Amino acid sequence: MMHRDSSGRWALVLVWSVLWSLPALALNNGLGQPPPTVDRQTPHATVQGFLSAAHRGDYALAAHYLDLDFIPRAEQAERGAALARRLKFVIDRKLAVDLSSLSKAPEGDPQDARFDQLGTIPLEGANVPIRVQRVTAEGALVWVFSESTVRQVDPLFAQYGPSVAEWLPPFFFSDTFLGLEPWQWLGLLVVLLGSLGLAVVLERVVLAFALRVARWTRITWDDDLVAAGKGPLKLVVFSALLVAGTVLLRLPGPWQDLCNRVGYSLGVVSLAWFILRFLRVSAAFVQNRVSSEMKDASRARSVSTQLVVLRSIFEVATYVIAVALLLIQFDVVRSVGVSLLASAGIAGIVIGLAAQKSISTLLAGIQLSITQPIRIGDTVIVENEWGTVEEITLTYVVQRTWDQRRLVIPITQFLDKPFQNWSKGSPGMLGAVILQVDYFADIDAIRAELKRILEGEAREMWDGRVGNVVVLEVMDRTLTVRALVSVANSEKLFDLRALVRERLVQFLRANPQWLPVTRTEARPVPAPPSPPPPDNQTPAAPQATPRA
Repeated sequence: MMHRDSSGRWALVLVWSVLWSLPALALNNGLGQPPPTVDRQTPHATVQGFLSAAHRGDYALAAHYLDLDFIPRAEQAERGAALARRLKFVIDRKLAVDLSSLSKAPEGDPQDARFDQLGTIPLEGANVPIRVQRVTAEGALVWVFSESTVRQVDPLFAQYGPSVAEWLPPFFFSDTFLGLEPWQWLGLLVVLLGSLGLAVVLERVVLAFALRVARWTRITWDDDLVAAGKGPLKLVVFSALLVAGTVLLRLPGPWQDLCNRVGYSLGVVSLAWFILRFLRVSAAFVQNRVSSEMKDASRARSVSTQLVVLRSIFEVATYVIAVALLLIQFDVVRSVGVSLLASAGIAGIVIGLAAQKSISTLLAGIQLSITQPIRIGDTVIVENEWGTVEEITLTYVVQRTWDQRRLVIPITQFLDKPFQNWSKGSPGMLGAVILQVDYFADIDAIRAELKRILEGEAREMWDGRVGNVVVLEVMDRTLTVRALVSVANSEKLFDLRALVRERLVQFLRANPQWLPVTRTEARPVPAPPSPPPPDNQTPAAPQATPRA
């Protein structure tokens, strides 16, 4: 009987011990019951919930997604929040988490229902897997970050975490704002200001040294090139320091990508900026050399035209390449562009037809720079407007007329329609002065007067090649006389013709008998015929008229 009582007592103690130990079977018992918002039913929900809570700075809530049973119950709350913050930092820094790759089924991955792996992180020559594992919690199966992963959080943080964590107050690691902790915001501000200040200092030092080296040469091109580097050099140094500084801040992946793209964009902009300045400085240097050393004005204008057009071509190419390099870094734009080119063939045809005019204009500008039917400084007549070519671009030409107006003419005008170029070929030209004189005018006297004018007042404008007078046409009342003169270049032609015209008109006024006159001649009007006689009368015989 006593033996039976002893056995019952031992059985009661065993049952009581099992019942007492049941709370210890709960997952993360030191954290207390998880809030209802904690969803750990699937790997996808666990990782998403952990990252969402950690990025909000709610590390106490994020700790419920970790397997902390290897930590003493009394330390789980404090250690769990710290481990959650460190794990969030390591994941953001070293893993590009693709939530779509995680299973949304409670059973997990059918190939391995025990784990679902986010990726691996190298540590001391080995790869540490970051996994979520299905465990039992209060009689249910939930997904949490595995114990093996949580045990490696501290070594991973020591390898990839910020060194400032050892000497900054805990306040700087207590919360997050827009995904960054206070120490990261502070570091970002320091990096921005420090990079800007250091970029200004480095630019001045480098440019001062480069300018001193450039002054050793005799040409001024390198001096102007050094001056052109002010601005682009500062921008590229700032972008490089910005990227390097943000890497030290151990920013999360999205923020680091943003900083990298900003630095990349600033680098592309600075490079394009410097190329544009380089083209401007080089074109100005070559233009000055051509103007000062070339004696042939026609050849100098030809080279100037080529420089202007080539510079425009390279500038347009620089803009296009820079924009392409800026857009290609964005996956959305790149994928949209590829899909449009691949699937929307009709859109490509429409765009091509719409851009046909622009492309033809651009090609016309390139053709004009090669064939050179016009050059800067040429005297041309377009649409009955006389003027000088002042500017040539890839799309239009600016003509300065004699009365200082500016005509903007499409560049295709010079390839599709005829026009006069008075500067093409030999610069010498002929000009005609037309006069109307009487039949009694002395042509030899007019010819002698023209010679006197050309050898006298007009000797600075006349080149001595042609100076003659001919009867161009015989009219019913007047003679059309043409005085033909020649000049060395078209700029003097108008003034010479005006002077010759004025002096010849004065000469004709001095001889008014040579001016056109209208002659009239009076003739007797014949008498009307007499009426016929009546039938009963005999017509009278005609009387003879006496002859004088």
